[in-house]
Amino acid sequence: MARLSANRKILHADCDCFFAAVEMRDDPALRDIPLAIGGSVARRGVIATCNYPARAFGIHSAMPTARALRLCPHLTLLPGDFDKYREVSRRLQAVFHELTPLVEPLSLDEAFLDVTGAERFSGSATWMARWLKAECLARTGITVSVGVAPTKFLAKIASDWDKPDGLTVIPPARVDDFLLDLPVKKLHGVGPATGACLDALGIATCEQLRQVPLERLVEEFGKFGRRLFELARGIDERPVKVERERKSISVETTFARDLPDLASCREALAPLCERLEERLARHGHPALSGLLVKVRFDDFSLTTLESRGLAPDPQSFARLLEQAWQRGRRPVRLLGVGARLVPADERRQLSLPF
Repeated sequence: MARLSANRKILHADCDCFFAAVEMRDDPALRDIPLAIGGSVARRGVIATCNYPARAFGIHSAMPTARALRLCPHLTLLPGDFDKYREVSRRLQAVFHELTPLVEPLSLDEAFLDVTGAERFSGSATWMARWLKAECLARTGITVSVGVAPTKFLAKIASDWDKPDGLTVIPPARVDDFLLDLPVKKLHGVGPATGACLDALGIATCEQLRQVPLERLVEEFGKFGRRLFELARGIDERPVKVERERKSISVETTFARDLPDLASCREALAPLCERLEERLARHGHPALSGLLVKVRFDDFSLTTLESRGLAPDPQSFARLLEQAWQRGRRPVRLLGVGARLVPADERRQLSLPF
């Protein structure tokens, strides 16, 4: 199989505990104490990010704030200043674009860069990564970990390999050796469910995954089986996309008190639908392919229900909500509503003249 990726040079830049890092930069007294950015207990908040002293207590992002405070009662909790974080992100992105125009932002604090054709530093991706780290620190005061590899998924793994303030390079000649001992749970797209299935099959490393025929993987995992087959061999031809297409528009609310029953959920649905309509209007009422309702129950179990062909009106969302609530029939802590957008290529096909 042709390995186009062997000729590519991909960087993955990832800030270390970004929101917390900005706060520690601005207040050095926060550097050596457990610090988290997140919502308050009173508002049923969750942790957005935390610094490394907080992580030593087992705290991590998406953890309920109440649990984080039980793990670390002396945790310093800040609400976060997202206007400030966005400004720091803008300055980081400016550094990225000095290396290459081929930058794919993934969030405020991370991005892929394709430096295959970059001529600076004699074309050395390693030297570019060193420059990137130094410039980001000098201009923003934020440390960035960088992974360098021929593919996106390996570059992302590499950026996390030696955090914080890491730089890991996986040249083409080292890809096979690196992959042999790599845990399969590190592969792009392998979540808890797939990981459990791989465990059941006795597959823990990419070397073991390579021993499984493609046909068996497809039988066990469907289309993703082929993806697993390729990733275990270092094959990932996904390009760095300068423009990321929006796939959906949604809004959600976490309630200060659980909604006790379906009737209460119905009452809370109307303002959510209004907010969604406002967001759709701001985006020019794009073509929609479906609607979705998201429900998180008081036991933190989550269910999402989608349907195609419905109009984005309160009645449609009410029907979806009732079906989704029946799956748990418990008090509800979070409700969300959203709409899937018709992909750009399909919109172009629909607009072609007869």
